[in-house]
Amino acid sequence: MLELLLCSVVTILPDYLVRRFAQGKRLGKEITLFSVWFELRWGIVGCMMLTVGLITVIFYNHPSTSNATLFYRTVPIVSEINGRVAQVYVTDVSAEIKQGAPIFRLDSSTQEAAAETARRKIAEVDAAMVSARSDIMVANGKIQEANSALQQAVDELETKQELNRRNAVIVAPRDIERLQNVVNGRRGTVAAATASKQSAEAQISSLLPAQKASAEAALAQAEVEKAKTIIRAGVDGRIEQFRLRAGDIVNPIMRPAGVLIPEGAGRKAITAGFGQIEAQVMKVGMVAEVTCVSKPWTVIPMVVTVVQDFIAAGQFRGGEQLIDAQQVTRPGTILVFLEPLYEGGLEGVTPGSSCIANAYTSNHELIASGQVSPLKGLILHAVDAVGLVHAMILRIQALMLPIQTLVFGGH
Repeated sequence: MLELLLCSVVTILPDYLVRRFAQGKRLGKEITLFSVWFELRWGIVGCMMLTVGLITVIFYNHPSTSNATLFYRTVPIVSEINGRVAQVYVTDVSAEIKQGAPIFRLDSSTQEAAAETARRKIAEVDAAMVSARSDIMVANGKIQEANSALQQAVDELETKQELNRRNAVIVAPRDIERLQNVVNGRRGTVAAATASKQSAEAQISSLLPAQKASAEAALAQAEVEKAKTIIRAGVDGRIEQFRLRAGDIVNPIMRPAGVLIPEGAGRKAITAGFGQIEAQVMKVGMVAEVTCVSKPWTVIPMVVTVVQDFIAAGQFRGGEQLIDAQQVTRPGTILVFLEPLYEGGLEGVTPGSSCIANAYTSNHELIASGQVSPLKGLILHAVDAVGLVHAMILRIQALMLPIQTLVFGGH
């Protein structure tokens, strides 16, 4: 309507002035309700053509959308393990919470039992190491005793052999053979005592430390599993829709116990979806304006910071069926992120609020560069100038939005 009124000023109005003052035709006489089309046909046709052209130029070069929302991220409150709730630290349905603060605790009797078992295993290994050291001391004593007995048998054998060399009648050959067997047996006793010592040393140096390390790893795992029974806040924020109570069964596959909204969520940027036809127009750095339902009668200056290179409607997952283009029932939009041009621009706008956004094309740098002809520069100036119409429309929408929502919307 605003475009039609503006175009009528330069089409229908001059046509009427010519008819009225140049040709002398008067309202109610020659110019009546039934003769308006015949008398002002040139102005009406020109107005309609100019209006269509103006609307096309405005909406293409200065796109607008009502698909703008202040999205924010939520974190589901779930546990990593199954269990029964033993204690709830947050009793309010909606409450502020700091990072690392406990939210609720699961029953940890199983994890505590596993940790106690690992501690007992460590103590058992420590006791086995003390016992192995005692075994080494016992083995040292047995080695010394076996060496003494061996030496005694060797000395006695050598004495008998010397006497036999001097006089074969004095010592019987049977005695020498017996003493030789005794020496061999004493050597075996020394070897057995030495092997027993080596076995005890191997337990202290290799086996028992490995068993202790395994027990310590089991204890660390049990402590980690025990720590998982306390669910803590990962970030500063606010807990919403939290109704968990002691005795409830928690399963991470089921619905979460509530949601955690991070602090500052939805305070940085507005996400807007513009029509696909504006894909060549939307650029990073474009100036934009938004007005939101939760903050009426306010126009917030914004700037385009990110233009997504993909349209969500075209995505698919690889599967067993071929994709048919007819499955895309609604055309997707160009996703654009708008951030406030000035600090604190989104203060007072509730996260999740629906907004109306306008983006404005600026050809000032191209015109100032001197790379375009004067005629083209004049056309680009006109394109930039008609953005004022869209800005006026946005302000009218901001003014009428509360009335439209409260009165005509039936709220």
